[in-house]
Amino acid sequence: MILNAAVDDRKIVNNPFSVKSIRRPKPTPTKVVPWTVARLAAFRENMPKRYRVSVDLGAGCGLRQGEIFGASPEDLDETRPVLHVTRQIKLVRGQLIFAPPKGGKSREVPLPGSVAGRLKRHAAECPPVAVTLPWASLTGEPRTVELYLSTPAGTALTRSMFNSGVWKPTIRATGAPDDRHNGMHVLRHTYASVLLDAGESIKALSAYLGHADPGFTLRTYTHLLPTSEDRTRRAIDKALGEDQEQEDVPEPGDGLETA
Repeated sequence: MILNAAVDDRKIVNNPFSVKSIRRPKPTPTKVVPWTVARLAAFRENMPKRYRVSVDLGAGCGLRQGEIFGASPEDLDETRPVLHVTRQIKLVRGQLIFAPPKGGKSREVPLPGSVAGRLKRHAAECPPVAVTLPWASLTGEPRTVELYLSTPAGTALTRSMFNSGVWKPTIRATGAPDDRHNGMHVLRHTYASVLLDAGESIKALSAYLGHADPGFTLRTYTHLLPTSEDRTRRAIDKALGEDQEQEDVPEPGDGLETA
């Protein structure tokens, strides 16, 4: 687009991308790497208590960062163990707003008992704070929501504040590499790896993660799917009553209940 504009402004003669002899470089695909149970537990332990529940919402429910910041006790379903993901916190031209989740669609995710218990204990130790922000746009109608997570001053969290002031110091304290592979999104990758290892379907995982296309979920996590040989070994081990423990693979519940 920039090069086309330069052509229109007569700054250059041709857009080089329109020349057949020039080929666009292909991005090098990178595989997501989830955390092990040990790393997840160590990281959560090093996280300040005020923000520790963010790890549970990310690795235990698969929420995105903005959705974690916007999570509220009112999102819990009183009739069944699910969490309603109905909002996120976004930064628009330097100001925070409430907005629908990515793609504009709300969703439900199963709420494990371990995560529900941690949310309850967190609310008792750090009572949710009522925060008022405009909805969907800077001029949107103000909405007040009680948030699980907030700053000590009682305001909503921002990505920059949390990443630099909370996440990165905790990464360093845990001894994990401070790189793009260990950003907050790794919690969603860990959540996905746990479900896939437990045999959950790509379609269900895609719905829980809020992906519009299950194909995207498959392309992102296909390398984490257990192979047919893995499934065969586990099936026979189970049939013979000799289940083998997987030390390096996060097991459902274990990574969260012992973290």
